Amino acid sequence: MTSNQQRVSIITGAGMGLGLAASKELAAQNHHLSLVDYNEQALNDAKQEILNEYPNTQIITVVADVSNEEAVKNYVDRTMEAFGRIDALYNNAGIEGKQAGITEYDLTVFKKVIDINLMGVYYGLRYVLPIMQQQQYGRIVNVASVGGIRGVLNQMPYVASKHAVTGMTKNTALEFGRYNIMTNAIAPGAILTPMVAEAFKQVNPADPKAAETEYAQRNPTKRLGLPKEVAKVVAFLLSEDNGYVNGQTIAIDGGESNIYGNS
Repeated sequence: MTSNQQRVSIITGAGMGLGLAASKELAAQNHHLSLVDYNEQALNDAKQEILNEYPNTQIITVVADVSNEEAVKNYVDRTMEAFGRIDALYNNAGIEGKQAGITEYDLTVFKKVIDINLMGVYYGLRYVLPIMQQQQYGRIVNVASVGGIRGVLNQMPYVASKHAVTGMTKNTALEFGRYNIMTNAIAPGAILTPMVAEAFKQVNPADPKAAETEYAQRNPTKRLGLPKEVAKVVAFLLSEDNGYVNGQTIAIDGGESNIYGNS
């Protein structure tokens, strides 16, 4: 892209958490935004929150379930209709599912996790990549997880889906790097988002804050991460400043994934 072209970014799961934080960071860098989420109220609230801070941002919102291929094609089409190009895709929408052992896991929930976390990311790639290839420019960040680079007890479908995201990221980088499309993944650890808060409620329904505190003690930093800290990394990977980081899965977890065994 040339320096005088406005950057256009799609953010899925934009209604809250990591998606909203990244949207704000991109708005601060003057991106036009296509915000995608299945929750219409959260999406509208996110748009207003961004405009309150960055009133000159051009924003469209698209309600979509990313596990539905036609819904994904629609948010891509809507973005092109509004802005005429797509420079960046933050493939962020995802769910954790339930906490359960491998042999007891509810199969309906298992399939839902796979459909959203794996197929939702793939559909985004499938429909955005041809546009970026034609432009000879694109930046993509897929959201994996520390569960995409190591095991997590009682989260079989989540771990399986996030490992798949790291694999799809590598393949996309191999196939499309020649078109000046840089594709990477991030592997957030425990970041203080609504989804992580819900996980702590499942671990300790009587005192989720205690579960959060206990978990943080395992981290070298002795704290959980903040969405804005993740957003800074995402914004770089989605920028033209990133010209040679490709096919990587970057842990954003305070160093916790480096621990061997228990500590």
